[in-house]
Amino acid sequence: MADDKVNFELVSPERLLVSEAFDMITVPGNEGDFGVLPGHTPMISTVRPGVIDIHDGGKIAHRVFVGGGFAEVTPERCTVLAEDAAMVEDIDTADVDRRIQDVELDLRDAESDGERARAEARLTVLQAMREAAA
Repeated sequence: MADDKVNFELVSPERLLVSEAFDMITVPGNEGDFGVLPGHTPMISTVRPGVIDIHDGGKIAHRVFVGGGFAEVTPERCTVLAEDAAMVEDIDTADVDRRIQDVELDLRDAESDGERARAEARLTVLQAMREAAA
């Protein structure tokens, strides 16, 4: 790896989505977005539903929606373990809209606090995905 790049790995339960070196990574942390450059101080953070911006060559080279997860940062690497992940350009907004309607029905029909909480969590992720694709 060149000293002016940071290795980035994005892993979802299904597959390894990204494993390359880039100029900078911007991650949607639960306490706010944070940027990772080479030499970053080590840290671990939870990740909220949102978009990871992958910067390379002075521009955003890739945008990836994540539905939450964890990020580990070292001076050489940023690894994100995502609950859900999709390249923003691959998101089908009509499918997301349909899924939002389904979850809204589930939320309305929830018979317990647990069902309601699960539906609210799914709705939060889907709304963030819809916003990312807009």
